Amino acid sequence: MNNAPGPMHRTRRWLQDVPLADPVDRRNAPMLQIVLLLIAVPIPLLWLYRILGTGLAWRPGETLSLATGLLLSAVALFSFMLVRRGRMQWAIRQLLVLVAAVLLVTYALKGMSPHVFELPLQVMWLFVAGMMIGRRALWAMYAVLAAALAVGAISEARMLGEALPHLLGDAVIRSVMFLVIAVVVDRTTRSLRESLNEANERGRKLEVANQRLEAEIVAREQAQDQLLHAQKIETVGHMASGIAHDFNHVLSLILGYAERAKTAEVEDELRQAVDGMESAARRASALTHGLLTFSRYDATRAQRFDAGEALDEVLPMLRQALGPRIALEVRRAAGPSPVVFDRVQFGLVLLNLATNAAQAMPGGGRVELGLETGTGPDRVRIWMRDGGPGIPVEVQARMFEPFFTTKPAGQGTGLGLAIVHNQVTAFDGLVHVESAEGTGTLVTIELPLAGEGDRPEARSPAYQASM
Repeated sequence: MNNAPGPMHRTRRWLQDVPLADPVDRRNAPMLQIVLLLIAVPIPLLWLYRILGTGLAWRPGETLSLATGLLLSAVALFSFMLVRRGRMQWAIRQLLVLVAAVLLVTYALKGMSPHVFELPLQVMWLFVAGMMIGRRALWAMYAVLAAALAVGAISEARMLGEALPHLLGDAVIRSVMFLVIAVVVDRTTRSLRESLNEANERGRKLEVANQRLEAEIVAREQAQDQLLHAQKIETVGHMASGIAHDFNHVLSLILGYAERAKTAEVEDELRQAVDGMESAARRASALTHGLLTFSRYDATRAQRFDAGEALDEVLPMLRQALGPRIALEVRRAAGPSPVVFDRVQFGLVLLNLATNAAQAMPGGGRVELGLETGTGPDRVRIWMRDGGPGIPVEVQARMFEPFFTTKPAGQGTGLGLAIVHNQVTAFDGLVHVESAEGTGTLVTIELPLAGEGDRPEARSPAYQASM
């Protein structure tokens, strides 16, 4: 389908493409150019046809008409060129001055009757003067027309010997007709210009209001940036205190294992202490990796592994995180429990749950940890129950929000459960919390059971985000 503009559209665009600043002049420019071309082009062509194509004898007075017509055509063509250069007012004024002079001269030489068929053209000059220049030009042109009619009546009375009062009466009638038209043009153009001025004033007010609104938007954006910066500073403070607390706990674990290694009497005790220190170091690495993952600075790496084996690996860290005053009871069904998850994050999830359980029972107690397969359609269920005081309902509604914590300042970041929720849901898992005050808390995690043909990347968050 051809969407190229046609000749009429290109011509209209060309007529509108003039360097004019005044909006009224820009609107009138196309019409004025057409009028000037209609004056400049046909007159020479008609006289050329009169001279070469008719074969008629040259009549008296035609030389003056030829000279007048060619002069008007030349001025119209020159005015057209001025409009194209953006000098519209000069073009109109010089054209109207020439028209006024031609009217006075021709009426004085020929009288009033030969111009009877030119009345519509003379009305057009009233419209041009009023709409394209202003009131003064309109009434000046009207005065020229009235004077030309009076001069024509006097000249015709002398040439033809007719009664002057009759001719003057005819001139007055035509002058009244021109007067009515001039009044209509005057009122119409005045209303149009008043409307245009009001529109321009409204536009200026809107521009000022828009500038004020833009300034307010910039100020609001700056205030919002400052608020975000303040929130970031506050978040960094929470994270710094919480991370310091978590790493202090990890260092305590390492120091505890180191003391055990010093007092170990047999090789198995020494090996267990070293394994505990290694597990604590892995926990620190897992904590850092979890924080990076949560803040989107590090990518989660999906792996296919057995949840039971991963649970066995992290048990020493869980026991150390719970401390000697809390008993850990593990209930794990026999058989494989394959899942697709980040193995490091799997340990971090369990450590976060154990840390929350330990903090809920500062005086000691019992924690139950379970792993079941086949609890739902192709699901692996991991649960942890503590004997703490329980979680209030209003806290349960916000417990997975980042940085939300009920702990005192410096004793937690509020990221633990948020990391658990983000990691589990990123791999199509579910997290449930059942708790009531005085009955303890049960946190249940459900993960999809991995099939033999499951690809780890197909369930990774990065892979899903690209789908």
